[in-house]
This record gives sequence, C-alpha cells and structure tokens, in this order.
Amino acid sequence: MIYLKRMGISIMVIDATFWVAVSFVIFFGGLIYLKVPHRINDILNKLINDIKNEIDESEKLRTEAKTLLKNAQNRLDTAENVKREILDQAKQDSDKLIIELNDKFHKSSDLKKNLAENKINQMKESAIKEIKDASIKIAMDSVKKIITTSVDKSKLDTLFQKNLDETKEELKKINS
Repeated sequence: MIYLKRMGISIMVIDATFWVAVSFVIFFGGLIYLKVPHRINDILNKLINDIKNEIDESEKLRTEAKTLLKNAQNRLDTAENVKREILDQAKQDSDKLIIELNDKFHKSSDLKKNLAENKINQMKESAIKEIKDASIKIAMDSVKKIITTSVDKSKLDTLFQKNLDETKEELKKINS
C-alpha cells in the first residue's frame, strides 16, 4: 500500500489485488445469496440419479438379454435335438422301407417265376396230352382202316368194340 500525503491527510491507495479480492468475495457472496451452489448441487444430483437409473435400466436390459439369449440357445439346442431325432427316424424308416420293398420284390419275382414255371409245366403237359390224344386217334384210325379192309363186317364190329373198350381203359390209366 502506498500512502500519499496531501494536504496533511494521509490517504491510502489501494492496489488491484485488493479490488480482485473484494470482487471475489462479492461474487461468491452473490452466488451463495442466489443459492447457485445449491442449484448446481441439485442439477448434479439429478444427473447422477438419471445416470444411475440408466445404469440400472441397462443392467435390467442386459439381464433380460442374457435370459432371452439363454432361452433362444435352449430352443436352438432343442430344435437341433429334434432335427437329429427326425433325421434318425427318417433314416430308420427309409432303411425299413428299402428292406420291405426289396423283400416284396424278391417275393414277387419268386412268385412270378413259380407261376411261369407252373404255366410252362401245364402247357407241356397239355401238349403231351394233345400229342398222345392225336397219336391214339391216328392209331385207332389206322387200326380201323386195317381191320375194315382185312376182316369181315361181323367180326369187325366185335373186334372194334373190344379194341375201343381196351383203348378207353388204357386212356383212363394214362390220364390218372
């Protein structure tokens, strides 16, 4: 501080530091009077509470997301197991179907083979019978011709009847 003496009065000259200190005190006094620190504190507390609420909400969302993820993973695992079971069952069913169709094919081919063999045997027997019948008819016609030309009529009728009866007997034996 500088002291000046003028007219016998000493006046104290105040420097800039004093005025800065005074303005500082007045400024903070005004802030306290206007309750600015309290308002700043309320605003900061509100921001802190909002941030806490957002953190709590995000924790809830994270927990729900974990739960949803776990449920989705369980459903996915269940779907995988069901898919595997369905594929295994389909493979077993297709294998059984292939075996059944193969068995049916072999049985059907065996049956058709047996039917064809039976038909061939029947046709063979029928042909043999027709040949025998034709042979017998030709033999009978030949015998009849020979007899009619070489023997007289009365002997011929008895001989013919006798031969006819014998031939019928032989045919019955052959057909039996």
